[in-house]
Amino acid sequence: MIGIADIWRNNAAPLPAPGDAEALRVRLDRWRDAAGRDRDASVGDFAHAVLDDPVGSALLAAVFGNSPFLANVLISDPRFARRLLEEGPEAACAAALSAVRADSEIAAESAKEVMKRLRSAKRRAAAAIALADIASVWPLERVTGALSEFASAALGASCRHLLLRLASGGELDLPDPNRPDRGSGLIVLGMGKLGAGELNYSSDVDLILLFDEDRVPHTGKTAIQTLFTRLARNLVSLMEERTADGYVFRTDLRLRPDPGSTPPALSVRAAEIYYESAGQNWERAAMLKAQPVAGDMEAGRAFLDTLAPFMWRRNLDFAAIQDIQSIKRQIDAHRGGGRIAVESHNIKLGRGGIREIEFFAQTQQLIWGGRNTALRVRGTAEALDRLAAAGHIAAAAARDLKAAYRFLRRVEHRLQMIADNQTHSLPPDADGLARLAAFLGHASAGAFSEALTRHLRTVERHYAALFEDKPALSGPGNLVFTGGDHDPDTLETLAEMGYSDPARVSTMIRVWHAGRYRAMRSARARELLTELVPAVLAAFSASPDPDAALLRFNDFLSRLPAGVQLFSLVAANPWLLELIAEIMGAAPRLANWLSRHPVLLDGLLSGESGGPDAPDGAGPDPAAGRPPVHRFCARGFGPEEMRAELAALVERARDMQDALDLHRRWANDKVFRIGVHMLRGVMSPVEASLPLSTLADTCLGSLLRVVAREFAAVHGRIAGGRMALLAFGKLGGREMTVGSDLDLLFVYDHASEAARSDGARPLAPSQYYAQLCRRFINAVTAPMADGRLYDIDMRLRPTGNSGPIACSIEAFTRYQTTDAWTWEHQALTKTRVICAEGDLGERLAAVIGAVLRTARPPDELAARVADMRARMRREHPGCGAWSIKHMRGGLVDVEFIAQFFQLRHAAEFPDVLRSDTVAALEAAGALGLVEARTADELAGAARLWRNLQGILRLTVAETFAGDTAAPALERVIARAAGSAAFEALEETIRRTAARTAAHFETLIGAS
Repeated sequence: MIGIADIWRNNAAPLPAPGDAEALRVRLDRWRDAAGRDRDASVGDFAHAVLDDPVGSALLAAVFGNSPFLANVLISDPRFARRLLEEGPEAACAAALSAVRADSEIAAESAKEVMKRLRSAKRRAAAAIALADIASVWPLERVTGALSEFASAALGASCRHLLLRLASGGELDLPDPNRPDRGSGLIVLGMGKLGAGELNYSSDVDLILLFDEDRVPHTGKTAIQTLFTRLARNLVSLMEERTADGYVFRTDLRLRPDPGSTPPALSVRAAEIYYESAGQNWERAAMLKAQPVAGDMEAGRAFLDTLAPFMWRRNLDFAAIQDIQSIKRQIDAHRGGGRIAVESHNIKLGRGGIREIEFFAQTQQLIWGGRNTALRVRGTAEALDRLAAAGHIAAAAARDLKAAYRFLRRVEHRLQMIADNQTHSLPPDADGLARLAAFLGHASAGAFSEALTRHLRTVERHYAALFEDKPALSGPGNLVFTGGDHDPDTLETLAEMGYSDPARVSTMIRVWHAGRYRAMRSARARELLTELVPAVLAAFSASPDPDAALLRFNDFLSRLPAGVQLFSLVAANPWLLELIAEIMGAAPRLANWLSRHPVLLDGLLSGESGGPDAPDGAGPDPAAGRPPVHRFCARGFGPEEMRAELAALVERARDMQDALDLHRRWANDKVFRIGVHMLRGVMSPVEASLPLSTLADTCLGSLLRVVAREFAAVHGRIAGGRMALLAFGKLGGREMTVGSDLDLLFVYDHASEAARSDGARPLAPSQYYAQLCRRFINAVTAPMADGRLYDIDMRLRPTGNSGPIACSIEAFTRYQTTDAWTWEHQALTKTRVICAEGDLGERLAAVIGAVLRTARPPDELAARVADMRARMRREHPGCGAWSIKHMRGGLVDVEFIAQFFQLRHAAEFPDVLRSDTVAALEAAGALGLVEARTADELAGAARLWRNLQGILRLTVAETFAGDTAAPALERVIARAAGSAAFEALEETIRRTAARTAAHFETLIGAS
């Protein structure tokens, strides 16, 4: 009998049978060959003798028949294999630790030599620990403890090597070169399983790297932050870079504060500020397992002591408990029941898995550990025991969960030993399960599946009982955004919800939780957001492009000044989230507008916009497929209401600038609300034109009074002077769309040109009104924080852009009666007085009416209108079905027809004069100036073009292309145009344009 260690011989537990007999045969041949090539003949003799020894051969069979990785380690290093079998795992592990703790040797070695030393020691330690686990000669705690001890030792050796390199370069003056980590100020915190001493067989090591600037013995010229960032990267390279000798440990630094925006090593001060101001409850849970594993251990312990108030709340923090509940409820526990499939099951993250056991213990520790210091332990099994002893969980729950934990960790280790892969998923096929069952020592795959299922169901049952009085949040599956890794079940859930890039979505939501945006910096905002995330994701998943819609929502959140109010109201009013999702998904222009000016949302959060009640109590009509009509839809848009509301606001203005800001905010809020009504189908764009125009009238009239009063404070007033503001185009015809320019003209009257204003700085009338109008235009068009009020176009004033900015009534009358072109008289059909002083408004209306009622030769008028249309067509050819305004038969054509009717017939039929195109066409039909059918077709065309133009200007930031539009936008456009389907609408457009073009040619002539 050969000298195999007593620990192997005295082991009573049966060794696992080989799961792959052919692989066992091949590896035994390789074992013989490798040992026979060794220069030490005794190694070959031992290798052959092992095969004849019952215990030795069974040990090799258990490894060679189940684990390609471990077989290669033993076969490639027969001398180590002999030592392991002869001396046992304790001695083998001690030798590996001694190799990495040889500080005097490591100090003299290069980085490559250190890497080789660490990797060789890791292979040997891994093989020794694995064999102790496979043979059941070590309990779970000893296995995970040995893995953790080696990882800490390797990290410590690497840190000491790197610190000595910095010292030799003159960057540090280390207090004790023989122990370079002491007093270095470098803190390496082991997190997760490493911190708890529970490392799994092929685990990453989760680290947080910090440096204490008050302790770092810095003597070089390189900034401390740069120095430790470089050290962190070099440490990761020493640990995880793959060479011919393998790697030591994969290293993960993503548990540090806000990893997306911070360097790999942080100052202690920066970390403390983060945890005090933005630390999340899942980070509190992660910190429960943190402990210094390398570097300056004293500095590390001091940091954790400083962090204790963040981790352990003296009083029960019910807001934190609610947040913990929310995190738990996002994990899809299903409250028991259902089938747990064994094939491909993730034993760490899946239902009934290791994470649920750890979460069970950690949440209870967070809740009760502030008062009971005995609960402040890192180990999972120990935490369960202490929670049971303190009466916070049942003894049976602790017993069941510990048994399941040990079983699942053993399965986890076997999975990872096979090929040294960091996997937690069971094989997807029967053969793979059978081989794993054999490796675990089960008689069959069925016996293994039965035992596994029993433990998973037990964990699921206890886990689901946590906070069982709370409703589930998760919806279709896991939605977990805590920790350093993307949760695989969460990524699967997001994909099933329709998100094309689940990892990007997960990263985005992690940014929200990290408090990187102003709206999420308060703990309360983040707790509310935790509750809302499943609803947010569900709402945006209904969009045709969920990723793009959620990205716009992310942009909106990034600009939001605060989040508690919004998140609270969304929680209380789910319709608000649906509305925001609809805006982000179907109206990119409106979404961009909201993102630039989040304050616009206040209009939807005011008291009169609190719910989905119809104005007359009718409520939503699901059968009609229309969105709910909100209480505020019919309110706040009448002329008297608007004037009174704005006047009350302006009264509170502190100065001129404040008044300008109030006008902008108020107008933007109203426009946004009107836009929302259009988007949801509550108002058609044609219906919205009137409140949009009334809004512009109200703003311009109010602002003109404010500017005139401010101007008069310096320049006084003109005796007998008065001024009027005329609107042309869309505003003149009350056909405004969202974003319409304003075509304006200022007209004034005064007693005498020789008169001057009576202020401190008097001006002649022409100068007075020109400067006043300039100030008014600047007030309307100046870009401010809340955007500009309107763009103004002054080209319709007499003599165009080159003429005076304001003209007298005499000049206006003279020009319109003697010099104006036919196209200018066409424009006059859509002109009205917005506001005027004294009787100037009536006088201007009389002048305009007289000009329009002038008799004109029909043929000459038709020729001039057709010629102007031809000129416009050359400048704007209007190609494509969606060139609504300029295409042949489009909006310009139908407006020209209406204007032609008015100029042609107003002398005899003055009732045809209407500033609104549709009304003018209907009047022409009613008066018999055109066939009723033709009038109806033209009026219908005008409505269609205006509805389409209005909804496109609301929703589309760029030129619209029907073949690339998102389905949600197609539905919005089709609904606005009164079409059942978008495809049918495109045919309607072509048919309507052709019919209108034919009417233009018949009524006016070719253009």
